[in-house]
Amino acid sequence: MSEITRVRASEEKGIVNVKILMKHEMESGQRKDSSGKNIPAWFIKTVNVKAQGKDVLNADFGSAISKDPYINFKYRGSNGDKLMVTWVDTKGDKRSDEAVVS
Repeated sequence: MSEITRVRASEEKGIVNVKILMKHEMESGQRKDSSGKNIPAWFIKTVNVKAQGKDVLNADFGSAISKDPYINFKYRGSNGDKLMVTWVDTKGDKRSDEAVVS
């Protein structure tokens, strides 16, 4: 399992600003190792963020996303909303982390 996903969320005037840093190697499948063999593709495929159980973000990633992806988005919400961030990678590994809007 990967490192914890860092989530920061703050509310101002009914708008929640969410910042997410996901720790993942994100291999594109185009690089070669020291022996000249291709390193297999391994990257986050899907990201879902729920606030109070409702979807606020759904994203599909591809191989062109850099290592340790960072997402910043806003939605209409309130202080105290419970956020659930879930992602799945190409190997089927899944990570879920929670945060509370402050």
